[in-house]
Amino acid sequence: MRISIRFLSLSILFALILVGAACQSTNQNANTTATTAATPPGEQKLTLVPRPQTIEQMMKDRGEQDQAKPTLRIVAPANNATINGSTVEVKLDLSGDLKGYMPHKDPATGKGNHIHVILDNQPYEAYYEINAQPFELRNVAEGKHTLRVFPSRPWHESYKNDGAFQMVEFTVKGGGDASKPTTTNTGEKMANPAKPESANTSPTPAREGKDYSPSQSGNVDTAKPLLTYSRPKGEYKGADADPIMIDFWLLNAKLQGDGGDYRVRYSVDGGETKFLDKWEPIWLSGWISGKHSVKLELVNKDGNVVDNGFYNSTMRDITISK
Repeated sequence: MRISIRFLSLSILFALILVGAACQSTNQNANTTATTAATPPGEQKLTLVPRPQTIEQMMKDRGEQDQAKPTLRIVAPANNATINGSTVEVKLDLSGDLKGYMPHKDPATGKGNHIHVILDNQPYEAYYEINAQPFELRNVAEGKHTLRVFPSRPWHESYKNDGAFQMVEFTVKGGGDASKPTTTNTGEKMANPAKPESANTSPTPAREGKDYSPSQSGNVDTAKPLLTYSRPKGEYKGADADPIMIDFWLLNAKLQGDGGDYRVRYSVDGGETKFLDKWEPIWLSGWISGKHSVKLELVNKDGNVVDNGFYNSTMRDITISK
């Protein structure tokens, strides 16, 4: 009988130890789950940082170029021109107080001063050799289009002086193959094929890469405030992947920090919206590898997007590879 009681006592003790171990394991798992939920792995936290030191050094090495005031004129296509056929020749004239500024790509680095050329509200294509190589838009869709240009530095920061930005509208008759993209004469894609008419019932913000929206212009009023999205775009690798610059061009609008009534609202990956109140680039650090979306919007003092051909709200996809 004593043996049975002792055995029973040992059994109860062993059971209690097992229950305690199970509870401890459950509590540890709950704590792990709570920690993971609170701080998910790879969480992206972006912070504003100063202009990178590498760019500061480039500015010093460039001498007076960053104080230049380059001005552009679109020679072709002419404003309100009608073009027969799907090829549109782009001719630009660069003048102004250049202080040595001249578009050119350094073969060694693949970088250099250039002109941002934007068809409708698509991502820009860089034009480097404006005095030596032609620039053509090929397979342009039939209909109305806008062309915007402005000069840029090797790290894609735009010049923001009067006369730097130019825009024309033109109409294409007998346009290209709607099932194929619009390209440049060097094969760079400027716009995706147009979607079927039933798919274009509402405007879609232009995006980078495979998600380009069809290249058709809205009704842009050159007298109204206009935001032109510039950076970021495309793929960022290695040292270029952090920090990343946000830059844009403003027409007919002053931001609140510059004495005006407007603000530029931005968000990353659909997250918290923030505001820019001065017309100058910013750099964001803390990006993680993968695909991200960046949205820029021009808003009035009431926080409403300023309507102008649907161009004042633009989103791009970028890819980070670290």
